Amino acid sequence: MRKNIYILILALTIGFVCGKLVFAAQENPQQPSPPRTAPPLPADVKAIKNLEYAEVGDRKLLLDLYLPRKQEGRLPVIVWVHGGGWQGGTKENCLAVRTGFVQKGYAVASVEYRFSNEAIFPAQIEDCKSAVRWLRANADKYNLDPNHFGAWGDSAGGHLVALLGTTGDIKDFDKGDNLQFSSAVQAVCDYYGPTDFQAFVTSPGYEKHAGSESAETKLIGGRVLDNPQKAKEVSPTSYVSKGDAPTLIVHGDKDPTVPFGQSELFCSALKKAGVNVVFHPIEGAKHGGPEFSTPEVISLVDSFFRKHLFAQPSGENQGKTGE
Repeated sequence: MRKNIYILILALTIGFVCGKLVFAAQENPQQPSPPRTAPPLPADVKAIKNLEYAEVGDRKLLLDLYLPRKQEGRLPVIVWVHGGGWQGGTKENCLAVRTGFVQKGYAVASVEYRFSNEAIFPAQIEDCKSAVRWLRANADKYNLDPNHFGAWGDSAGGHLVALLGTTGDIKDFDKGDNLQFSSAVQAVCDYYGPTDFQAFVTSPGYEKHAGSESAETKLIGGRVLDNPQKAKEVSPTSYVSKGDAPTLIVHGDKDPTVPFGQSELFCSALKKAGVNVVFHPIEGAKHGGPEFSTPEVISLVDSFFRKHLFAQPSGENQGKTGE
């Protein structure tokens, strides 16, 4: 009898400790999430995996391209950029693929980029822009529409797609090959990405992001408050101007990782500049979760991209620079 009680106590103790560790991992935004296994592809979706879009030194950068098996005409493109604190995550298990955007008539490109332990900012946005240019350079090969590119990302990926949307007219981050092609995108969906790093790390309750071990510190190579110029350069709000891509912002109002105010600031800056912006708060939602892939929210994202990516070109060819 006593032996059984000891075993029961031991089991309860192990369960409590494991539960605490899992909770701590979920609540600690500095720890990269472990990669999740991608679900099987639907039969009507074709995946072309591990296409090399750039090479930096001896580092090959890859993307996965998803296409409908039956397609007519050129496809608008959604570039998916994953999250993970700029130090983790994977191009596998792409949200745009999981929620059926290929079947809705889009090509989806899920891209990887260098993490902050490999190279500090601006390496990450340089990689994303390289991927966009490569896709345009290969538009004929894969039957893509070079004039209608969208970008969608969550968390750190939301930050990077926000930068894609606000720096289409800035060449400072265009490095590498295919420079005759534009890295601009025509629509952006930002899921809870940081947008103003100084405001972020000074937001009440989020001050730990100003610390020496934070993901933001690792991204720019120093603490945000000690490096105001770098903090400005990494912030999408710094580049907002009238010609920026139309933007949909989705953020949970109980986000413990990225302040809800980051999306409010970004929305306000875009509106002030005259940019087409839609802000969709999700009441009670935290940092990611099923609330961001409900039929209602996915329909909103689809309607937004459909409006901006299926429309006829508005005169200027955005597929190549200088045209």
